[in-house]
Amino acid sequence: MLVIEGAYVATLDPARREFVGHVVVEGNRIVAVGPGSAPALEGARVVDGSGCLVTPGFVNTHQHLYQWVTRGLAVDDTLFGWLTTLYPVWARIDEESVYVAAQGALAQLALTGCTTVSDHHYVFPRGGGDLLAAEITAAAEVGLRFHPARGSMDRGQKDGGLPPDSVVEDRDEILAATSAAIDRWHDPAPDSMLRIAVAPCSPFSVTGELMRESAVLARRKGVRLHTHLAETTDETAWCQETHGCTPLEYAASLGWTGPDVWFAHGIHFDDTEIKQLGATRTGVAHCPSSNARLGAGIARTADLRAAGVPVGLGVDGAASNEAGSLVEELRHALLLARASNGPQSLTVRDTLEMATLGGAHLLGRSEDLGSLEPGKLADLALWNLNTFPHAGIPDPIAALVLSTPPPLALLLVNGNPVVQDNTLTTVDPELLATQVGAKQQALTQELS
Repeated sequence: MLVIEGAYVATLDPARREFVGHVVVEGNRIVAVGPGSAPALEGARVVDGSGCLVTPGFVNTHQHLYQWVTRGLAVDDTLFGWLTTLYPVWARIDEESVYVAAQGALAQLALTGCTTVSDHHYVFPRGGGDLLAAEITAAAEVGLRFHPARGSMDRGQKDGGLPPDSVVEDRDEILAATSAAIDRWHDPAPDSMLRIAVAPCSPFSVTGELMRESAVLARRKGVRLHTHLAETTDETAWCQETHGCTPLEYAASLGWTGPDVWFAHGIHFDDTEIKQLGATRTGVAHCPSSNARLGAGIARTADLRAAGVPVGLGVDGAASNEAGSLVEELRHALLLARASNGPQSLTVRDTLEMATLGGAHLLGRSEDLGSLEPGKLADLALWNLNTFPHAGIPDPIAALVLSTPPPLALLLVNGNPVVQDNTLTTVDPELLATQVGAKQQALTQELS
């Protein structure tokens, strides 16, 4: 049993209670949360949370872990130019490079408050090995709750798409592999550490037939659906030219709206489309840093939330967000929303909610994750605000969101410590750094 005492607790419970108090964990569940001191519990490990903030663990709703070994390339390009540059590099990834990349990206996510990760892996070069298994192994070793989305591409350059033909797959092959991944890996249990989603990549790299059949497969298997949508104006123009409609109209015509669907980015939706998303409870993974890095635009988070659209946060791929830091996404989401829509458009607590409850909702885990309540899973972050950058900020939530990212005193996932005293307990980051550097050098040298 573990007791956190004397911390400022942001519960994110239905009443959104906040207080100086305690959190008690037994096994992999929270058993008590309240103001003041916890009752004496014989044999419990007590953590002094004085001057700290405890929050639910953050939920990363969109990532491309394999990109951790291809950071720092095409740094001044738009999305399509960036993809054109990087696809030949990604065509060389294999089981070993994906394993190393996933460990690196997941370690960074853990150090920035993330306890649950949804990864969208859609590049499967022939002869590359079992890439999905590689990242699943990496997640288990780092110790994070993992929701890999089995991605796919079946529209290569010869068919008018962006990806090289060497990284696209046959539609029947994709559907068979996706179905097999669900059967092998997906765990629907309430305390599951591993769930699978179905995730064709994007309208310009996937055929309509694959989108439609993937939706049918996912619903037959009882898993969720994910894809990129409405990320750039180039994508909108391409959909209008190719299909005579907007990206959302195209996706909806293929069965891609509903409470089991969440889109990455969702920047370029008009008022009518935002209402449609809210009415169907279709979710959006907001990735502010990547969107800004690529100059794609700013998602209308305030309007989406006001319309009832579930919104979570994502760091996106490390090749378009080299920091890979989930805690930074809270600040960037807040600042970009206010820069475009004024100071009242998003509050510090709105951004915390998107990072926790919002993300849990997108992944279908809101019954067990996203808030600090008795009975919920023990995924939580204890942030140390006893530091120079945070001293004198009276509101701990504001200190977390608006100041520099604070160090982690403790990160629990399923009741297990993954970070203690801002140090990973599960993997060696120095060794990882060496391995990541070697993998990136090998991948990029082969192009020269």
